[in-house]
Amino acid sequence: MYRVIGTDGQQYGPISAEQLRRWIAENRLNARSLVQPEGSQEWKALGSVAEFADALKTIPPPAPPLAGSPPKPDADALAAEILGRGYEVRIGRCLSRSWDLLTGHFWLIVGACFVLGLIQSAVCLLAGVCSGGLYFLLLKLIRRQPAQFGDAFAGFSLAFLQLLLAGLIKGILTTAGALLCLLPGIYLGVAWVFALPLVIDKNLDFWPAMELSRKVVTRHWWLFFGFVLVNFLVMLLGLALCIVGVFIAQCVVLAALAYAYEDIFGRHDAGPQPAAAGAK
Repeated sequence: MYRVIGTDGQQYGPISAEQLRRWIAENRLNARSLVQPEGSQEWKALGSVAEFADALKTIPPPAPPLAGSPPKPDADALAAEILGRGYEVRIGRCLSRSWDLLTGHFWLIVGACFVLGLIQSAVCLLAGVCSGGLYFLLLKLIRRQPAQFGDAFAGFSLAFLQLLLAGLIKGILTTAGALLCLLPGIYLGVAWVFALPLVIDKNLDFWPAMELSRKVVTRHWWLFFGFVLVNFLVMLLGLALCIVGVFIAQCVVLAALAYAYEDIFGRHDAGPQPAAAGAK
């Protein structure tokens, strides 16, 4: 069994030698990728491990990724990996961390929500694009990466079409499900809660992102239904505090969902992406 370091700097494993060979064949690892045999404290370049010499000889050199376009993960493999290991989401902890994040970056988050809220109100079709940009900003803050106000508009530059389609399709199918029969609409509305952050964060197309969200959320659907209800109550509380309260409540809700997303999708992945894995 082995551990490996992916392109995002995260560790994966333990995985079998067979799985590792499969990742080599898929160009997810190369000779410079770092691996750690089980029972060892030493990280080695994959090319120095004789067991995988033949596998490394058979792969072509990977093409360099396009600037500003992260590689797309395998949505089905990512769903299988997450469901295989399981996950835990604590609603109260997500909300408490959300409040801490908001108080630590108050004007940045509230200002971004206010401006994008105005854009969304003016052009409702841009709801998915605006929300995707807010998730992009929040995830950078959660991951303690440098963030600025302009990051909130990343949805317009990084994944405009896919976020637009995700927002539209979510709205149309959820509404149709609610009109035809209330339960399908509720189910889909909850199941697709992570579709937008998956598009902007994982560079997924809209439908694989929606399906990945649905598969993962369905495992604990009632938990997320409760999460949505709690967030609705937070929004009602904000409404009671007039306009300012609404924007603050919206920020708390979005950040809480971003923390839930990070707990499930952010710290794990279905293996390194098709590029050379780097050292930490």
